[in-house]
Amino acid sequence: MDIPHLIEMLPTMWSAFLETLLMISISTAVAIVIGFPLGVVLFATDRGLFWENRVVQNVLGVFVNIIRSIPFIILLVALYPFTNLIVGTTTGPVAASVSLSVAAIPFFARIVESAMREIDKGMIEAAVATGATPWMIIKDVLFLEGRASMIQGLTLTVISLVAYSAMAGVIGGGGVGDLAIRYGHYRYDNTIMISTVVILIAFVQVLQLLGDSIAKTTDKRK
Repeated sequence: MDIPHLIEMLPTMWSAFLETLLMISISTAVAIVIGFPLGVVLFATDRGLFWENRVVQNVLGVFVNIIRSIPFIILLVALYPFTNLIVGTTTGPVAASVSLSVAAIPFFARIVESAMREIDKGMIEAAVATGATPWMIIKDVLFLEGRASMIQGLTLTVISLVAYSAMAGVIGGGGVGDLAIRYGHYRYDNTIMISTVVILIAFVQVLQLLGDSIAKTTDKRK
């Protein structure tokens, strides 16, 4: 480790970390706003539930599975035209956020669906029997009973996005991954390479601890 060089590069590393935070914040917000209702629909349209619709369930399921089956590096390149249409460029953290969001939406949707499947169906049937509206069932049963699992799933989603954001550096997406590629790999700068790895490891550990803490606080089973 070249300590003087590390100190010299600290402003650049801080800027790269902020770019990573920007990418993850945007994609996480999009994943929650779109992925959560998508997960609810995937669950609620299944057989025997209050929005039963096998056509919708199968179509959405196929769409989600297709997106999840595409390796992220290929998804980055495949979405170039869409990214350029949305943000006007294919480079930088905001552009990378488009691909990250597309990857995160189906991932989180499946987690939401899985969390809701863990809920005792008797509670849902009881809510339907009392005349509860679908919105009341979602808000007062599905969300409240499954929120701890959803938060753990959201933590997993965010941590996956950290890895994806580092991969986005390959195509000039910015962030810590881009710094590792430009300096650590292309310039054979071991100090930067080791530092970026340490930053990512520390960041993931903090995210995991925070997510576990919030999940335990909101878990009604304890």
